[in-house]
Amino acid sequence: MEGLLDTEEFCCSICLDLLKDPVAIPCGHSYCMECINDYWRKNDHLGVFSCPQCGQTFSPRPVLNRNTILADMVDKLKKLELLGDSQIYDNCVPGDVTCDFCTSIKQKAVKSCLVCLASYCQNHLQAHYKSPALKKHKLIEAFVNLQEKICPHHDKYLEMYCRTDQQCICLLCVMDEHKGHDTVPAAVESTKKQVKKKKKNYLSCSA
Repeated sequence: MEGLLDTEEFCCSICLDLLKDPVAIPCGHSYCMECINDYWRKNDHLGVFSCPQCGQTFSPRPVLNRNTILADMVDKLKKLELLGDSQIYDNCVPGDVTCDFCTSIKQKAVKSCLVCLASYCQNHLQAHYKSPALKKHKLIEAFVNLQEKICPHHDKYLEMYCRTDQQCICLLCVMDEHKGHDTVPAAVESTKKQVKKKKKNYLSCSA
């Protein structure tokens, strides 16, 4: 059954997910209606619109209509459960963090956002580099249990370490219940512990 349909043929080359409200543009390539509209909206002032895949240009802007045949085929694909409860994982190995925004074919996450509390593959991460508002978000290496990195009291990143209470805290904690305590950046404390651990292992091996 799986060989009957190639799921990649029903994926939008802009969002890389299964086509939603699929439309075919004059050159023959298909996209999600929202994706191609967003792509063309950036060139409204130029009056020339191109295909993201082949580069063919159109003027005026083509009128888009939902491709009902293609939409039905995507629905059948979902009903066959090729992508239903058992998701397809691309370029992922056990233990990898997967992208929270890949709905069909899961890609490996490369970064996690401490503001969105979500992990992103290289493609879905682009918005964080391009959008002025998202550029201010704090990105870290992809992390499985993001909630563990967030302060339960202030919903802020645990970027400090309180040596007095021996726990990770956020900047608001430093100003609040941990005021006056011996605090350092969490990265500094982590590096210190790694050095001490290596030194201890070296001494035990030398004994």
